[in-house]
Amino acid sequence: MISRIDLRGDALPEGPALRDLLPRADFDVAAALEKVRPICEAVHHRGDAALIDFAEKFDGVRLESVRVPVQALKDALEQLDPAVRAALEESIHRARLVHREQRRTTHTTQVVPGGTVTEKWVPVERVGLYAPGGRSVYPSSVVMNVVPAQEAGVPSIALASPAQAEFGGLPHPTILAACALLGVDEVYAAGGATAVAMFAHGTESCPPANMVTGPGNIWVAAAKRYFTGKIGIDAEAGPTEIAVLADATADPVHVASDLISQAEHDPLAAAVLVTDSVELADAVAKELEPQVAATKHIEDRIRPALSGKQSAIVLVDGIDEGLRVVDAYGAEHLEIQTADAAAVADRVRNAGAIFIGPWAPVSLGDYAAGSNHVLPTGGCACHSSGLSVQSFLRGIHIVDYTKDALAEVAHHVVTLAEAEDLPAHGAAIKARFGWKVPESK
Repeated sequence: MISRIDLRGDALPEGPALRDLLPRADFDVAAALEKVRPICEAVHHRGDAALIDFAEKFDGVRLESVRVPVQALKDALEQLDPAVRAALEESIHRARLVHREQRRTTHTTQVVPGGTVTEKWVPVERVGLYAPGGRSVYPSSVVMNVVPAQEAGVPSIALASPAQAEFGGLPHPTILAACALLGVDEVYAAGGATAVAMFAHGTESCPPANMVTGPGNIWVAAAKRYFTGKIGIDAEAGPTEIAVLADATADPVHVASDLISQAEHDPLAAAVLVTDSVELADAVAKELEPQVAATKHIEDRIRPALSGKQSAIVLVDGIDEGLRVVDAYGAEHLEIQTADAAAVADRVRNAGAIFIGPWAPVSLGDYAAGSNHVLPTGGCACHSSGLSVQSFLRGIHIVDYTKDALAEVAHHVVTLAEAEDLPAHGAAIKARFGWKVPESK
């Protein structure tokens, strides 16, 4: 069901050569970009009418309005299963605990007497958040997007999720209920690239946003790329992925179940085990069969994901080599199931989120650890972070110098301006001192 890659023996290559040996799904955003371009332009020129036409084309339902009535949100919350409501409330509570601590505060540095630089953090004015609604329904993604935006102090928050024919053109009621729990009442029935275009351009019913965040399929990723520069984005999220770094101490039942848990998202989902134990590799491969047979979404998601080129068991000589492999891979989710797992995790440089030991599976992080599950994919963890309060904040430097403080450094500024052949820069300093540069003290 799952292939093997043997990297034992010869020294592991460095950098790109190692990355090229590791499994990864095909995810051609550039090709998808050309297909979403006309969709984005149609929304630009036709607004809500285009959104309604695309909902009929892609979601099979003709909408009367793209904006979801506030009463529909209240109704969805009233009708929500009490157990699901309790779980969402706990997820929100834990996410708030973690994200509230991330809020940066204004800080002033006195560079010299009379000269200060203050950095203040200001939230973006308006964000458009996206909650997928294709193969699965993700109220957890509503929580993971809304909570950090709220904790950052974003004053205007809107959310979009695909229209569902089953529910009369509204997004899934669990999505609506999650919005109601979080106090978000600006919700739109729009999916994929159309939702991103709606937030980027604005329409008759939806004002434009400064930023769009949230996971989605390749069409969402392509639309984010299309609008990069016009709006801020969190990331071009690709198929979900898990890597497990494990040794002989790991429980193969746990490892197999965790690989399957990510495979059930999508046929392109990646499940990678990196281990120095052939015995564990054999046991996990054996354990996959009965666990897969006992679950759901077998043929349309799990089996294609586990048997695809993006998934594999990677054999290495030791944990040191395993660390090199997982750092080269840069997994969205990385589990460490080894002896002294915390110490091993401390050595990891590239991962979206790290889960330590047998009692911190990725599923916990998806819902109720308090961490955020909107994470970099496709190896982007080597340069990008997951969604957080910082994602919605902008740092602004405030420079405040007195005349004496400027005089002290004026000659350096003029010198550097002349070195860069920008004499007007120097002249802006000289003009303040009667065109004579003060002597340094």
